[in-house]
Amino acid sequence: MKRLFILACVSLLAACGGEEFGDLKQELAQMTKDLRGRVDPLPQVKPYEPVAYQADGEVDPFRPERLNVAGPAGSRTVSKLAPDPSRPKEPLEAFPLESIQMVGSLTQTKETFGLVKAGPNLYRVRKGNYMGQNFGVITGIEEGEINIKELVQDSGGEWVERASALQLQEVSKR
Repeated sequence: MKRLFILACVSLLAACGGEEFGDLKQELAQMTKDLRGRVDPLPQVKPYEPVAYQADGEVDPFRPERLNVAGPAGSRTVSKLAPDPSRPKEPLEAFPLESIQMVGSLTQTKETFGLVKAGPNLYRVRKGNYMGQNFGVITGIEEGEINIKELVQDSGGEWVERASALQLQEVSKR
C-alpha cells in the first residue's frame, strides 16, 4: 500500500513538472518572429590630403636662430657673469654638486681647508677652488659647511648666481 501511494505521488509530480512558462515562451516567440538584426553601415572614410607649407617669406619656426628673436630686444649680449670658457677645469668640476660630500675641515697657517669626498677619492679644497658642474666657486669654508656660488642660466638664457652649500656629513665607522 505504501508503495502504491509513493508511486501515485511520483506520477502526479511528473505530470505537474511539464513545460514551465510555456505560455510566456510561446508569446515571446510570436512577438519576435518578424524581428531581424540590422547593423548600420560604417561611415565612408575620407582619404588624407596633405597640405603644403606655404610660408616661404615668413620666419621659419623650426630654425634655431628663432630663439634669438624671443630674447630681450632681439639681441644676445655677453653677460658679465658668464663663465670663462678658457679657464682650465679643476678635478671636482667633473662631479655633480649633489654627489660631493663634505667630510671635514682643517686649519693650517691661518687658512681653512675643506675635506670633500667625490667618488672614491678625498680632496682638500680652499676658498676660490671650483667644484660641481654649474661653475661653482667656493666662497667660504666654515667648520660645518662649504659655501659655494654657482652660475646657472635662467629661462631667458642669462647667467645668474645661485648660492649653495655643502653641509658636513657624518661618516659611519665600519
